[in-house]
Amino acid sequence: MTPPSFGKRVHGEIEGPAGSVRDEVLAIVNAIPRGKVVNYGWISRQMQSRISPLAVGWMLHRCPDGLPWHRVVNASGRCSTDRTGDIPQGLQRAMLEGEGVDFRLDGSLDLKLFLWDPDDD
Repeated sequence: MTPPSFGKRVHGEIEGPAGSVRDEVLAIVNAIPRGKVVNYGWISRQMQSRISPLAVGWMLHRCPDGLPWHRVVNASGRCSTDRTGDIPQGLQRAMLEGEGVDFRLDGSLDLKLFLWDPDDD
């Protein structure tokens, strides 16, 4: 039996100190302007897929106060936080609506309209 490899992570290889990856995720999220969103996969791609979209979500699950975590939605433009059980139902949507983000009748938002493009800043 081969011993486990402690250099591998569940969600892929992470190079550099672990804190630097978390810091990078938090910095990206902190830069999202009011009224704009990104999705977990977008953050992963910004980081050259060094971590998975799922890992991004877990990092945001325990983020510092003041971080605009609510500006990160899933790939369908929906609020995934309603499924976590530890965030009040509708909180993320209400926070986004307070910033001018409109939702469709099916509960999704138009990523073509609200997806943040840093090149437009």
